Amino acid sequence: MTAPLTPPPPPHEQSSHQTWQAPPAGTVGGMYEQDGPGMKTEVREAGVIAVAVALSGVLLGALWWWLAPHVPLVGQHSGNSWVVYFKNAEDTEGEQAIGVDGTFTLLALAFGVVSAVAVFLLRRRGGVPLVAALGLGGLLGSVLAWRLGVWMGPDTDVIAHAKAVGAGVAFSTPLKLGAKGALLAWPLAAGVVHLGLTALFGPRDPELEVPGEGGYGGPPA
Repeated sequence: MTAPLTPPPPPHEQSSHQTWQAPPAGTVGGMYEQDGPGMKTEVREAGVIAVAVALSGVLLGALWWWLAPHVPLVGQHSGNSWVVYFKNAEDTEGEQAIGVDGTFTLLALAFGVVSAVAVFLLRRRGGVPLVAALGLGGLLGSVLAWRLGVWMGPDTDVIAHAKAVGAGVAFSTPLKLGAKGALLAWPLAAGVVHLGLTALFGPRDPELEVPGEGGYGGPPA
């Protein structure tokens, strides 16, 4: 008698659920980590950027002193006192103030744009430390430019200046920033431009794969 043949083993049945695979190295929770420096390095770089931006306020102050309108004044000796008035009758204090404040504001906006573009080209990355460094550096640079321009300009004591140059001799009005809000033009412009450049040209995070479509952890369709 012939012994019955041993039946072949049943085909391997695949589990109805795919085996979960660990996410690849360099990911957290299935999302890729963006390569970049650590927080300490970013803070250190932000400090250097803030100092560099603030020091560029020296150039802003020099340009403001050079480009701001200088209205001529004339002093006259009247009895025991001195009287100072505009040399040109059509000049007014309001027009001179608008010209001085407007020149500072336009220059500060330009410095904000240039500093934001320079920082973005150097770092090619956004982040809170960089934006804070641009804002703080821009504000300090504006204050430095304001005080430097006033110091480089004519004497703020117009009576003493009139006495020094003599009666009937024209001299320029001192630089005075009437609209202190102009000090915020640089940091605001730098922050907005840098955020815009980061949103348009900054690095992108890779798209997260949908489970079940070539990924892991999902049952087959």
